[in-house]
Amino acid sequence: MAIIHQAQLHPTKMELLEGWLPLQPWFTAHGDALSKAGSFRFDDPEGEVGIETMLVAGADTVFQVPLTYRGSPLHGAEASLIGTMEHSVLGQRWIYDACGDPSYLAALAAAILTGTPQAEQYLDVEGRLEAMPESVVVKCTGPIVASPPDIGVVTAPGSNSSGAGTLVRTGDVELLVVRRLELAGPPAGPRALTAMWAGQQAPVKLAAATAP
Repeated sequence: MAIIHQAQLHPTKMELLEGWLPLQPWFTAHGDALSKAGSFRFDDPEGEVGIETMLVAGADTVFQVPLTYRGSPLHGAEASLIGTMEHSVLGQRWIYDACGDPSYLAALAAAILTGTPQAEQYLDVEGRLEAMPESVVVKCTGPIVASPPDIGVVTAPGSNSSGAGTLVRTGDVELLVVRRLELAGPPAGPRALTAMWAGQQAPVKLAAATAP
């Protein structure tokens, strides 16, 4: 379960991303006005890390931007730091490109390989939790395994040869995170995570896993 606070953010997530996205090799919407098409979250079993994937739309392209939110810096992940923000409820937060954060990679592997669902989101309204509708619905394509392989130590992520995604090799599993989404692409295939959102009624491949 993800609890969303009614909070002021300085800078906002989109303000951070508007500065960070143009520096990424897979970003192709230079000069476009960017907007949030939707988002979804995974649960952190430890309850310490916020794990949110944002879909950011340009004029004719949608980009997948997984983020993690931490209350202190993640040691060894300096290259993945997008920036910091002030959260009016939680205080200072460190915002990371989640492909360099083991908490996200473990959650993604669990979603793809074991079918662990996305987190249900609740808005904290003066101490009362109200269920929030999902703007993005994700689903794994199977087959399902009993438990995900060990994520182990995260190596430095690198862009794949197409420039459209990030490939991360870690522990016993290899994860491909699609950054520039193929909205009319082919079926996702096995061991993948797909998504649908408003205006996108055909499943779109978000990520895939290779494991023993």
